[in-house]
Amino acid sequence: MDKKNLYEPFSIAFETLDQSPVHEHKNSFFELVYILSGTGIQRVNKNEFQYRPGHMLLLTPTDISSIEINTTTQFFFLRFNDIYIKSGKISADNIQRLEFILKNANHQPGCILRNLTDKTLVKPMVEAMIREYVNRDLYNKEIIQQLVNTLIVIVARNIAKYLPDEVDAGTEEKAMNILQYIQENIYDPGKLRTEEICDEFGISKTYLGRYFKKHTKETLQQYITNYRIKLIENRLQYSDMRITEITDELGFTDVSHLNKFFKKNKGISPTKYRKELA
Repeated sequence: MDKKNLYEPFSIAFETLDQSPVHEHKNSFFELVYILSGTGIQRVNKNEFQYRPGHMLLLTPTDISSIEINTTTQFFFLRFNDIYIKSGKISADNIQRLEFILKNANHQPGCILRNLTDKTLVKPMVEAMIREYVNRDLYNKEIIQQLVNTLIVIVARNIAKYLPDEVDAGTEEKAMNILQYIQENIYDPGKLRTEEICDEFGISKTYLGRYFKKHTKETLQQYITNYRIKLIENRLQYSDMRITEITDELGFTDVSHLNKFFKKNKGISPTKYRKELA
């Protein structure tokens, strides 16, 4: 089974598939899937649902899922994690409630849009995000972020109406807790040392290595490295931050340290990477 990771607070993507992906997969993040066109079967935790255009599907970090495509399907994906929910982009008053609702969603396949009015809102929002992503016009990042926030809240409202009367707020997999710890401390390398993580979760170094690889299909250091690389790429591509500012934000000792780290993993310097994107 494939394990998918997300190295940024949120991402959007869209693709058209006419063949079913081969493997089941499990995410370390939340994934919203909107069906723009096409039909098929969504399988989640051994349950099935016949999807069609207009359906929005939710996958949580505890779900094992796969898709069987019957007719060519155009998908829109919104992927986000805890660090995005807690990043201040969403109203502070709603953060705990929103996180609790999403984590306690009923893990069954099917369209999560139960409110008919919300169904009419979602399609134009998804289409607007795709347009902004493709056209890259002025303020497109800000517009996309506002649409992402609104979509997440709409989804939470639909889930909240159908939560069971009693849910266990304490049932978190240790692997998800470790990933969340890394996401929250990615700007503080000192807290990402193996010893620090072991102390935080009361586990041995050997156990942490085996446990992390089992749940993410990457070593702890590979995950942290890939996550930091993705953050650097985002800042080089989508911001005007100077290299010195990125160095300070991500906890590198100096610019030379960041340059060596990035070139080792990407085969190119940060400055040249940014120039090639221009």
